[in-house]
Amino acid sequence: MSGHNVWTHKGTFLLAAVGSAVGLGNLWRFPYLTGENGGGAFILVYALTIFAVGIPMLIAETMLGRTSRQSPIMGMRHLTRTHKTSRAWESIGWLGAASAFLILSFYSVIAGWALHYTWLMLTGSLVGADAQTIGASFDALLASPGLMTLYHTLFIAGSALIVGMGIHRGIETGLRIMMPALFAILIVVLIYGIINGDLGAAASFLFTFNIGDLSLEGWLQAMGQSFFTLSLGMGAIMAYGAYMSSEASLTRTAISVAFVDTAVAMVAGLAIFSLVFGAGLETGQGPGLMFVTLPLAFSDMPFGALVGGVFFILVLGAAVSSSISLIEPVAAFLVERFDMTRPQAVTIMVVAAWAMGLLTVVSFNIWAEGTIFHTLFGRSAFDFIELLTNIFMPLGGLLIALFAGWALTQSEVMKELGTNLTWFKTWRFLVRFVGPAAVSFVFLRTIPQVEGYIIPALGALLIVGAFAFSQRLRKATP
Repeated sequence: MSGHNVWTHKGTFLLAAVGSAVGLGNLWRFPYLTGENGGGAFILVYALTIFAVGIPMLIAETMLGRTSRQSPIMGMRHLTRTHKTSRAWESIGWLGAASAFLILSFYSVIAGWALHYTWLMLTGSLVGADAQTIGASFDALLASPGLMTLYHTLFIAGSALIVGMGIHRGIETGLRIMMPALFAILIVVLIYGIINGDLGAAASFLFTFNIGDLSLEGWLQAMGQSFFTLSLGMGAIMAYGAYMSSEASLTRTAISVAFVDTAVAMVAGLAIFSLVFGAGLETGQGPGLMFVTLPLAFSDMPFGALVGGVFFILVLGAAVSSSISLIEPVAAFLVERFDMTRPQAVTIMVVAAWAMGLLTVVSFNIWAEGTIFHTLFGRSAFDFIELLTNIFMPLGGLLIALFAGWALTQSEVMKELGTNLTWFKTWRFLVRFVGPAAVSFVFLRTIPQVEGYIIPALGALLIVGAFAFSQRLRKATP
């Protein structure tokens, strides 16, 4: 990769990685899971997993990108050749690209809903509306494939425009404007929630330390959230790592990304639940919290329409910063492999993801039931695509940990980490043993079963295969 494709400032990778990590999951999934799973106990498990698994794996994925200075697919091809390992390790790049492509296809549809709500809020359409009206409004959106396709198209086209403009003019400039603006908006919404809502109830809901409420499923959800929130295993971190300055510290940057990502989730939780409790509403689940409960809270509060509109602009910004990181791994591969221009590569990636996204659009209406997906897998097309990402991402993360832990030499890692022997040994132990064990545990316990046992069996087979590869590598690696 040519030298000009490096971030112009050492801190830009931090912005890019945080932008990739901070998305819809931080703004509603994390706060909801925390409240439902013992509050502080959930956060403790999450924090421990972030430290013991998330940060070492984030370092590993960034390291592979920075060492190869190429897109995830071409980078892994380069690394397998230079390290004389099995070409099967190239699957890391392909799994990341497949995950990014599939996630972008449905992420764009869901993010498109925020466009709809930004418009509804800023025009004052929901001022004074009751729960039934807002619920009916959300149902009407889901029932309209035409409207959902319009928003899906607008959102993905906007993301494509940023990536198509290039590393510096597009992604870097976009992130430098977007990320500080997002943090500022989040603080504004938090202050608004403190003034008009019930901060005490929100803090109690999120941070009461009740270990008894944390079931095994809660532990698994905390661990799973810590992997997925850092964008591990979808190629984005490896692609961004390829543009990272050699002088920037991998360890400090990874810790900063994890800290900022978690802080955003905590602040979002306090802001959202202050409003929810202040309005005397129930804490909804999933999309219902953001698209039904929150609009209801805003509808009765002073300046609620304006702040609600601003909040959904925050949601849109967080979604865009994540979606550009999903476009980049595949676009970078097309540029490198087929010598395309960046706009050509981005167009191909985005048009294909847009077309795939139409399956998600119709999953909520025309194809809500009785399709081939329901017949074969007992789930909608959207649920099936999401299931595939739940397989590819942890599997990709697992293989990244094994490759970085076993294939890279000590001198190579020491040079990249730029640290002392103690941290090197700690990192290598975590990435060789703790990370793969934790990911495998969550992967096999939480994966939804198709036909009873096929997917867990397949997962176990792949994990055993990956471990066998690592043992072969161990013999070959000094």
